[in-house]
Amino acid sequence: MKIVDLAAMEYAEAFALQERLAADVAAGRAEETLLLLEHPPVYTLGRRGDGGSLPDPSVRPVEINRGGDVTWHGPGQLVGYPILDLGCRGRDLHRYLRFLEQVLMDAAASLGVQAWRVAGRTGIWTEGGKLASIGVGVRRWVTMHGFALNICNDLGPYSRIHPCGIVGCPVTTLSREAGRAITVAEAKAAVAAPFAGLPADALPEQPRDAVQPSSCDDVHAPSTTSRRPLCPLTV
Repeated sequence: MKIVDLAAMEYAEAFALQERLAADVAAGRAEETLLLLEHPPVYTLGRRGDGGSLPDPSVRPVEINRGGDVTWHGPGQLVGYPILDLGCRGRDLHRYLRFLEQVLMDAAASLGVQAWRVAGRTGIWTEGGKLASIGVGVRRWVTMHGFALNICNDLGPYSRIHPCGIVGCPVTTLSREAGRAITVAEAKAAVAAPFAGLPADALPEQPRDAVQPSSCDDVHAPSTTSRRPLCPLTV
């Protein structure tokens, strides 16, 4: 698997790159890839969002085709976009989400912060609040979007929204929870390691035609074009 450090990139540019890579992976022209980067400040709104999570009317989010509600991206936050072929990794969307959560919990633990799942929600949490958000989509069983892990970013922008649609949701960073300055570079190294050689027990590989069909209608809906809609999953 290829790990690409993009440093900082505008959201629209990164989304276009994801789409190109996803098409190439689905067609067998490119290997699976993890994009790691930071975005300039931007709010994004997934398919579950209906505007009710935007109490500040001045917030104008970018509407995107991932699952979930509204979130914020900006400097000091590590964003990861795994472009994986789940067509040969079990076609199990929920297992994929749990894999992403485990990667983030392990990365946090390696940096001295204990994080955990919360029943009924996707992402990872600490005593101080939500540490990372996850929102993904798949097209032709190739994943897009991914996770946002707070490292040393300003938490002020979260006060203008209901993060992930949760009213009064506390949000925190690795640096705050660890009681020391943690850099994005440190977090990148911790997050990239599990992707370098995906363990068979996490996302086992098998031939695409050996995998059972999914219940996700968006992925399997007949289409007369090569561009199929994403099947979104929530944050």
